[in-house]
Amino acid sequence: MKRLLIISAFIFLSVAGSSHPWKPSHYIIADTDGGIDDMRTLAMLLASPDVRLLAVTVSPGALPADKAYVKVKSLLNSFHHEGIPVGINRLGSFRSPGFQAALAAVWGSEKGIDASSAPDFTDVIKEMIAAEKTRISFICLGSMSTAYNSLRSIPDFSAQVKDFIWSADGADDKAGFNYNIDVKSSISMLKQEIPVKIVRKYTLDDALFWDNELLDSVRGINTRYARAISSFTASAGSHRFAVEATDEMTALFLHYPELFLCRTLGNVSDCTPSDPAGLRENTLRILNGVTVPRNQVIKEFPADPGFYFDDLSESVTLIIEKYGIDEFSSCVISNELHRHLGVFTVIGVKMGIRAREYFATGVDEFTVRSLAGSTPPISCFNDGIQVSTGATPGHGLLTVVNNQPAKPSAEFTYLNRTIRLTLKPEYAEKIISELKEFNFVYGLDSNTYWELVRKNSIKYWLSMDRNEIFDIVVVR
Repeated sequence: MKRLLIISAFIFLSVAGSSHPWKPSHYIIADTDGGIDDMRTLAMLLASPDVRLLAVTVSPGALPADKAYVKVKSLLNSFHHEGIPVGINRLGSFRSPGFQAALAAVWGSEKGIDASSAPDFTDVIKEMIAAEKTRISFICLGSMSTAYNSLRSIPDFSAQVKDFIWSADGADDKAGFNYNIDVKSSISMLKQEIPVKIVRKYTLDDALFWDNELLDSVRGINTRYARAISSFTASAGSHRFAVEATDEMTALFLHYPELFLCRTLGNVSDCTPSDPAGLRENTLRILNGVTVPRNQVIKEFPADPGFYFDDLSESVTLIIEKYGIDEFSSCVISNELHRHLGVFTVIGVKMGIRAREYFATGVDEFTVRSLAGSTPPISCFNDGIQVSTGATPGHGLLTVVNNQPAKPSAEFTYLNRTIRLTLKPEYAEKIISELKEFNFVYGLDSNTYWELVRKNSIKYWLSMDRNEIFDIVVVR
């Protein structure tokens, strides 16, 4: 009996080893029709560490589906989230009005984006619900067409969706734009059994949500999502959507349903924004990325330059401004773990953060196969990788390849998709050449050698942009 209990314990531990300390509260797929407010909504969803946006689908509405696809891809590319799949729904007979303000809105660079090669929405949704077994919320920012047709054509869809969150004008309003894009889908979705949570637009304060005070606060947030919303809203000029909030309420409802008054009848809830101050305050929380605690031991990572040694302190503020607190804190922790400030450790951090950005994930969410081997200095790269991604040997998420020549490269696998990141040859050759020269002139046992290594590491920490120094190859 005792032997059986020991075996059972090992089985339990091996299963637990494949799980992670925490997961986001919300796994979602969002469907958009390319409206102006959709850009801000997607940025808010991406800004929150408590949300995992698995995929985006586009459907006809404010814009034709192909135009909406280009907008979404340009936005994701501008955030360096190239790994979020985008599918297109071309079903139905709705003729989009192609609102001029929506067409003119700049979500990101549209260069090289071709909607004709976009995957079908059903293929994208099938892939995501097969790879991620956590039940999802399906957010509809336009019509219910994609949701309805997914229920009809994807066998596992109904089992994997826990609710639909729909931006619309209320359960009883049959004149709303989103309702009338596809009336058949709207009627059918309000009758089916999975909960539908209708979220109305913000109508308090004369519908002025994005007022000067809120926008001033957004401008003070140093995240790419806040910067994008700030510049996007400013460029919208006098259009009413520049100050109103419609679809943005779905992102707030997902996080803070207590800020809404909901009337529920059967499977349909009709939810109205009710707390102006709370909604604005929590918009800032979302854009700041503080919807959940990020750390396990300390409440906040020190960003005060005075906290750090003199040779680093003068660069601290600039590093954080350029690359964000996530990269900075990961570099600090990994170099403390590594017991000296080293350039390959810094490169490992930058690569890990870049891979997380590509897939738009948090920590502990993908496996890593490092090609850096186990021999310094290139293997120092592994310490940066594991700190920045959470893919540690202890979590069973990091594998180091030792049967081939080492190089600063790694493969990252998330939801059955794999990419390979490699430090560009011109950077690798220069750094290795410098280290060899330091070693030849001073030797590894010389204090001068390690002082030069430290100086070089700080220089590259500040100068190397993670979005420019790596080659990225899609493996599968």
